[in-house]
Amino acid sequence: MRIITWFPHHLRPTPSVARSPGSGHFVEGVMGRTGGAHFGALTESRRGSFLSLFHLLLLLTLVMTPSGLNIRIKTSPGKVRRPLPSVYHNGTQADELSVLSVGIILPHTHLQKREYYKRILQGCSHFNDKPLGKYKLHEKNVIQQLQINSPTKILDTLCQNFLPKNVSAILYITNDESYGRNTASAQYFLQLAGYLGIPVIAWNADNSGLEQAYQSGFRIQMAPSIHHQGAAMLSILSRYKWHAFTLITSHIAGYTDFVQTIRDQVHEFGNPQDITKPTIKFTIIDTVLVNKAEDDLIAVSNSEARIMLLYSTKAEAQSIMRAAKDLGLAGKDYVWIVTQSVVGAEDAAPNDFPVGMLGVHFETDINALLEAIVKTIRVFGYGVMKFVSDTRNERKSLYPKLSCEGHSNARWPLGSSFHRAIREISVPFEELHDGFGDKRGEKIPVEFKQDGTRNDVELKIVNLRSANTATFDSRKWTEIGTWRSWGGLAINDIVWPGHQHVPPQGVPEKFNLKIVFLEEPPYINMAPADPITGQCNANRGILCQVANETMMERVNMTLAKQNSTFYQCCSGFCIDLLKKFSEDLGFTYDLFRVEDGKWGTIEYSDSKRKQDSKWNGLVAALMNHKADMALSSFKINSERESVIDFTVPFLESGIAILVAKRTGIISPTAFLEPFDTASWMLVAFVAIQVAALTIFLFEWLSPGGYNMKVAPPRDHKFSLLRTYWLVWAVLFQAAVHVDCPRGFTARFMANIWAMFAVVFLAIYTANLAAFMITREEYHDFSGVDDVRLQNPYVRKPAFKFGTVPFTNAESVLAKHHPKMFRYMKEYNKSTVTDGIHTVKTGEMDAFIYDATVLDYLVGQDEECRLLTVGNWYAMTGYGLAFPRGSKYTAGFNKNLMDYKDNGEIERLQRFWLTGACKPKKHNKRASEPLALEQFLSAYLLLFSGILLAAVLLILEHIYFKYLRKHLAKTDSGGCCALISLSMGKSLTFRGAVFEAQDKLRRHRCRDPICDTHIWKVKHELDMARVKIKQLEKELESHGVKPSKKFAPRKSNILTSCWKPNTQPEEDEDPLPGILGVYASLKTKRGAEREMAGDRKMLYGGVHDRTRNHVTSNDPSRPSTASSGARHRSSLPGSVTEKLLTETQV
Repeated sequence: MRIITWFPHHLRPTPSVARSPGSGHFVEGVMGRTGGAHFGALTESRRGSFLSLFHLLLLLTLVMTPSGLNIRIKTSPGKVRRPLPSVYHNGTQADELSVLSVGIILPHTHLQKREYYKRILQGCSHFNDKPLGKYKLHEKNVIQQLQINSPTKILDTLCQNFLPKNVSAILYITNDESYGRNTASAQYFLQLAGYLGIPVIAWNADNSGLEQAYQSGFRIQMAPSIHHQGAAMLSILSRYKWHAFTLITSHIAGYTDFVQTIRDQVHEFGNPQDITKPTIKFTIIDTVLVNKAEDDLIAVSNSEARIMLLYSTKAEAQSIMRAAKDLGLAGKDYVWIVTQSVVGAEDAAPNDFPVGMLGVHFETDINALLEAIVKTIRVFGYGVMKFVSDTRNERKSLYPKLSCEGHSNARWPLGSSFHRAIREISVPFEELHDGFGDKRGEKIPVEFKQDGTRNDVELKIVNLRSANTATFDSRKWTEIGTWRSWGGLAINDIVWPGHQHVPPQGVPEKFNLKIVFLEEPPYINMAPADPITGQCNANRGILCQVANETMMERVNMTLAKQNSTFYQCCSGFCIDLLKKFSEDLGFTYDLFRVEDGKWGTIEYSDSKRKQDSKWNGLVAALMNHKADMALSSFKINSERESVIDFTVPFLESGIAILVAKRTGIISPTAFLEPFDTASWMLVAFVAIQVAALTIFLFEWLSPGGYNMKVAPPRDHKFSLLRTYWLVWAVLFQAAVHVDCPRGFTARFMANIWAMFAVVFLAIYTANLAAFMITREEYHDFSGVDDVRLQNPYVRKPAFKFGTVPFTNAESVLAKHHPKMFRYMKEYNKSTVTDGIHTVKTGEMDAFIYDATVLDYLVGQDEECRLLTVGNWYAMTGYGLAFPRGSKYTAGFNKNLMDYKDNGEIERLQRFWLTGACKPKKHNKRASEPLALEQFLSAYLLLFSGILLAAVLLILEHIYFKYLRKHLAKTDSGGCCALISLSMGKSLTFRGAVFEAQDKLRRHRCRDPICDTHIWKVKHELDMARVKIKQLEKELESHGVKPSKKFAPRKSNILTSCWKPNTQPEEDEDPLPGILGVYASLKTKRGAEREMAGDRKMLYGGVHDRTRNHVTSNDPSRPSTASSGARHRSSLPGSVTEKLLTETQV
């Protein structure tokens, strides 16, 4: 390996150049162009000269581009350099192996050049017997120094010294801790090396000042990083259970990375899944960036911080500590823990530093620097071994062949692979440290993390003590322990601040707070204390003073605590929260009730001028400094925030409306509620219609039914309306007479509908029970903006509602709803309990108050008659209140946010604010009589049906009186009978005759007079038929044909819409023809004789009485008319025989 360095021109010997890989000759660079302009040849003699300013600026511009370097330095062509003498490596001629070049950057010094060379030789000789494949390491006997402090020298080093020599890596070693220009130059150099793709193995004491964003390049960091220092600091805090601290930094390089790494470490310590660290909840009280220490540290002195982590330079730390002493931040209760940048390389410390400071430290003196040379070279060598041992890299070369000129080879593509090989090495500690490993006990392999930092870091823990125990006028750092990344913290013999022998608490000493409160369940509940002991039970809370200051004067405290007039037990949500604060912040407290019992509003005098107004209640107690804090369900609003300070809200709330449930009734439409509107519409207008039309259609098409004829059979009573009657009766399972279809298909469809009806009715009945229970009625207000509250007189009597005066609810309503506020003043109640009582008794319709309080009281109502309605109005939150500018506000704020994050507030909320009302069992009976209003819906349904029936009756009268005449003219054939048989019969004479015949056929008399009258009518009909036939024969004998006008007609009417009747002749009705002939032949004498007979038969007041009864359409069933016929056949004599006798005579 060839070690190549660069230093100023007057110290530089004859430069040497790189040997081409695999040969003993030297290669010159080839002239190239950039943008068509020649940079000129750089010969051997001119290699040390600087570039022109124009070229330098162009190089800086191109180097800093993300795409990498596109510049190549050109050397004189044709110049052949002398070959190096042959060197043998393990008996093999050096020409057979390729010599690797590595650039090394060391601090500029003349005194240590020989030591530098020894350490380089020591590092390279370690690999004389190590397999490096086709490569070998070779050291030069000339040690050159380089001090990089400007961009020009950085570019010279890279472009004129390292890149032409094909360096495979760059070793960057420095123990400078000035954190100034040199740190910025180092940052620039490492950034450029990362762009080139060349790995950098660094050991720089000021690496904490390098930006972490650029450390993820091709860099291996051998020195402890700022991440390790932060972990060591937090380990000290964990050891002494200091959970809260403040970060203080100057504008030192890398201060943002320090703050971020501390925050990351805090998160890792708080992660319960990380078993490598104890689970501790750290709190960063504040982060202070110091510009002017005297001003910036005032905020720290006003906070609760007692532990400070400082990151700055040593000079800046002196200024910060002087200001801290003036502000009292360097006393015995304050602990300062500092980083390596404050400790420095020397043991001596400035006298401005207070005794008891702790620091994390690692060696950065010349010996540590020399040791770092050996370690970095060996890390490089083991990286080469790791690289060549991978078979995938057999044909890959470790010569970058980069140049600062031209547009090719601007980045080494193999650099990432070589860097990964270095990062993945695992070297035994003894192999890396010759003679340096005895300083630490346990030895673990040297390994690196993914970000290139070491995995095996050991830091010293130092303690600032007095160097002269007699005068205490000097300070020095003393090692008191170690921190190891793999073993944790080992520490002892600490001198604490103020020369104390015990560690400070890390938190402020306990202080006492006077806390004013106002009771309101469930936030603060009050109950009497034990009358004997004067103490509160474990579940009764803590003692709180309820008497005013005047009553407490010259009172025996022991006796007063046993008297509920002076002290009571306070418990609730806020009391549990106060206990948690007291435990975490370390303070004691005294609770006392506000004297006027008011929350805190502005009270105006009669003049209502602003200058005459004053605050009352809790706000007044804080403003007059009678209390240090106010604790209760204290609502935050803008008026209060203008005079006192609030913490962040611990609960959200608003203004709600409380109403009471009234004895309810069953809804008048309860019978419709088992199904929604869409379901009812589907049943009424789809299911019923489809079923009825389908059944009737199948009946009309069926051969056993209508057989597709218009006129129904005489003995078949079925129509569309009767189909609807059937469908409705089956659907509701009504026990009424229905006419059934004859067709098989229609009957099958009716059965299908019956199955649907069973399912429908079962679902309806099952759900109806849930809707027929008693409904609880209440005023369902939509919110404070409800029109019934804004205008109470919309109802008679007017709505009555109120709230509690001098509360946030009243203030909000007075401000945003003045009209509503003025109306409700006469109904306001002094307490929440009174307001709820008036609502339950019906004296008020609603009560307006804080939402969370009302929700809690609703859940505690034993009768379960209360409920809150509407949306919450004027959303805000409950907060802890402090006097303006109180120093306690920040601490309570911080802990309160932690409680919200870790679920403590949620736990208290579940315990105190949740629950449901539980009515007393002895106040309820298992069954109670039903009142009339509880089944009012049934009566409503009945009355609605009566009204609908009355409407139908009126329509029926209108039909018979006005519409039937017109309809009979248009429906001469009886088409309306398809829809309704009754309507069809009422429109035609033939239908009326059929109906009369049916009545006669099915008529049964109850007395002999009725039977005699029927026999007489039948006898006369038979005589008329005989005479008609006799007259027809006489006319035919004289050659005269009877007129067809009076001839008997068939039952079909050609001009009608009816189809011809196919029934047998004996079933046809001859009555129309008989009556026509009989009317034409009847003489006046016959008419008189008939009238005389009629009078004779009607003499004695004979009355025809008939009885209607239900019959079936089924022809198989015997009819009652047959018995009547048999009865008539038994009458003496035959009408036909008598007529024949009279003819013969």
